[in-house]
Amino acid sequence: MLNKYARAFFTRVLTPFAALLLRLGVSPDTVTLIGTGGVMAGALVFYPIGEFFWGTVVITLFVFSDLVDGNMARQLGRSSRWGAFLDSTLDRVADAAVFGGIALWYAGGGDSVTMCAVTIFCLASGQVVSYTKARGESIGLPVNVNGLVERAERLVITLVLAGLSGFTAFGVPYIGVLLPVALWVVAIGSAVTLGQRVVTVRREAAEAEAEAGGAA
Repeated sequence: MLNKYARAFFTRVLTPFAALLLRLGVSPDTVTLIGTGGVMAGALVFYPIGEFFWGTVVITLFVFSDLVDGNMARQLGRSSRWGAFLDSTLDRVADAAVFGGIALWYAGGGDSVTMCAVTIFCLASGQVVSYTKARGESIGLPVNVNGLVERAERLVITLVLAGLSGFTAFGVPYIGVLLPVALWVVAIGSAVTLGQRVVTVRREAAEAEAEAGGAA
């Protein structure tokens, strides 16, 4: 849902920055790689030691590369299958780093087996949600469904509440509870979204097979 509205807004905001990078000779693929590297560094360096505020600051600085590289490609007029593949693949890597970093915290200093398991579920379900759409489209189905919690929602909920929970280090009481809340919301929302996509693919597949049978 956020994907539909927020992407258009931030694309307009980031267009001048994308144009500047092109004038400097930077390629869209370079931006994709640097952005993913920055997200991974923020997540895997800061999150496992409980530095959620600074980790989120670093991740946020790099996460918008996902919009900048596509904007650059469109300005060049040469969007490619390779660029789309690289961008989509590295999005999965970045997402895994975010939830992997949080899981490492709960497996170590966070000392919560339950929340570690919930975080791993968030990681796995997010990957499967993305896979269901890609797989459905690869077999010729449109997969026309706006899921409850897609990638944009997963990142916004997790990063905003993780960043706020990091204010615990500055002496703000009770705010650390926001991170578990975020993870439970993402876990439940991802499960619902997965169900929505599976049901949609099943319906579209049945309709496609019925049309093919009628034509025959």
